[in-house]
Amino acid sequence: MKIAVMPGDGIGPEIVAEAVKVLQALDLRFEMEHALVGGAGYDAHGHPLPDGTLKLAKESDAILFGSVGGPKYDALERHLRPEQGLLQLRKKMELFANLRPAICYEQLTHASSLKPELVAGLDILILRELTGDIYFGQPRGRRTAPDGMFAGAEEAFDTMRYTRPEIERIGHVAFQAARKRSKRVTSVDKANVLDTFHFWREVMTEVGAQYPDVALEHMYVDNAAMQLARAPKQFDVIVTGNMFGDILSDEASVLAGSIGMLPSASLNAGNQGLYEPSHGSAPDIAGKGIANPLATILSAAMMLRYSLNQPQAADQIESAVQHVLAQGLRTADIHSEGTTKVGTAQMGDAVVAALATITKKTTKS
Repeated sequence: MKIAVMPGDGIGPEIVAEAVKVLQALDLRFEMEHALVGGAGYDAHGHPLPDGTLKLAKESDAILFGSVGGPKYDALERHLRPEQGLLQLRKKMELFANLRPAICYEQLTHASSLKPELVAGLDILILRELTGDIYFGQPRGRRTAPDGMFAGAEEAFDTMRYTRPEIERIGHVAFQAARKRSKRVTSVDKANVLDTFHFWREVMTEVGAQYPDVALEHMYVDNAAMQLARAPKQFDVIVTGNMFGDILSDEASVLAGSIGMLPSASLNAGNQGLYEPSHGSAPDIAGKGIANPLATILSAAMMLRYSLNQPQAADQIESAVQHVLAQGLRTADIHSEGTTKVGTAQMGDAVVAALATITKKTTKS
């Protein structure tokens, strides 16, 4: 099992190190190779996705990814910004399906911004289409001035675009996922305003007809955003486009107590995947040893489940995370009165210790 490890920028190296530590504690053999991406790739090679990094990604079974970006790169031209390293990885590897679970663990119900009764038992899967939409539309009004501003421009726009095959394939992933859950899909769009999403709704309805055992509901994105804050447990699987999915999954992270708790998986048709926390590079806390590594550790568990065919090991990591939370250990983002505040490495060590106990029990049984 070959894993490409790409820590990236900001807190990326710190949180990825803890996920690697957890993976190495398993009784499994991995080949791990590190590579530079994002700002780190630009600093070393003048490009956010160096050729060697892309080559390694394509040769690997999965990618364990940290985060990219930081204020030092804000003035770069668009195609050289750190975020383009991640976007191009998604595009070149055809990682079209982004799975973002939003689970509120029992121990963190009071960390959510909503009342505990609204989030207790919350388990939502957001499926974000990842290689189309406005993020990959043709831009106009490129930044040409040295400071990165739109020198002399009178307008700027980006095109929103989806093809039928792009909508169909993410639709099939959503309905197949729902079959393993509560058999409910909510397709989120803006069909009342945008032709792109009127088309999305039509195609998603056609795909849904192939899954008569799964209930399909359509919802406008503004209403979906409100309903996530009002009654989030009404949702099971949410499927939506690239931009709306980006926004809604971040909103859902607040329901789970912290964005530091949300893992994600980005898969292609062959289940080759990129696994990363849903949060960003957090340059303001980089190097302080206080970042929450649990989203990255849980992303590693998703990697074991979806790309490396090791579901038992994935279950063990997820159980270890729950065990650590039950012990009352918390990083700063989820700390509350009556719990014990720990740093990044301490949290990783605690998960490793819990994992050792769980795997020992599994072996005996």
